[in-house]
Amino acid sequence: MVAIRGGRVQHLRNLLSDSAHSLRLFSSKVNLCGHATLAAAHTLFTSGEVDSNIIEFVTLSGILTAKRIVERSDIDTHKGFFIELNFPTDPITEVLSAEDSILISKALGGATVINTRITTSTKIIAVVPSAKDVANLQPDFGALKNCPGMGIVVTAIAPPESGFDFHSRFFCPKLGVNEDPVCGSAHCALAPYWSKELGKCDFIAYQASPRGGVLNIHLDEQKQRVFLRGKAITVMEGILLA
Repeated sequence: MVAIRGGRVQHLRNLLSDSAHSLRLFSSKVNLCGHATLAAAHTLFTSGEVDSNIIEFVTLSGILTAKRIVERSDIDTHKGFFIELNFPTDPITEVLSAEDSILISKALGGATVINTRITTSTKIIAVVPSAKDVANLQPDFGALKNCPGMGIVVTAIAPPESGFDFHSRFFCPKLGVNEDPVCGSAHCALAPYWSKELGKCDFIAYQASPRGGVLNIHLDEQKQRVFLRGKAITVMEGILLA
């Protein structure tokens, strides 16, 4: 089996288990997607296609793993199981210019932006003063398309009494999605950022989109991996005819 990334062929046959699968995203601009990986793992686990509790996916972001975790409370309440995704970090590469920061602030409806960074995947991390500011954002999606980067991740530290470590929202109109309700790949950048700010590697994060969502996150600093834990349910099934 081979995977092609950035024009280079990586020979993976000897690295993968029998539960390895290829995972392809039908977008030329996205190499990593938490929703797609979680849904694919859930489908394979629940359909009986795999006997193992760990699935390896060969993707344009390298080898991603999904681990089935059944907790005692899930057995007692029949609420299914958690899936823990093992993703690469999305490191911050540089600070944006003052000019770009002003452009982003205006596109976010005049929000006060106290820090702006860009990541390896060209996501923009925009830090605002408070979680309330994150929730109250009124972005101009047309203006966001003219900002640098593939999308804007807005974040702030969570209130001490909230039970969360940080809040965020992710806007990516350039990809045809004005706001991602809960974005796994955005947290591959947020985890290392907040690890440096808060001095910790385990987080409970809240994505403050209109739908909202909670993420349980662990950062492995040594291996530069982010572990995201969540659940999925099947809402529709179908068959594609060739």
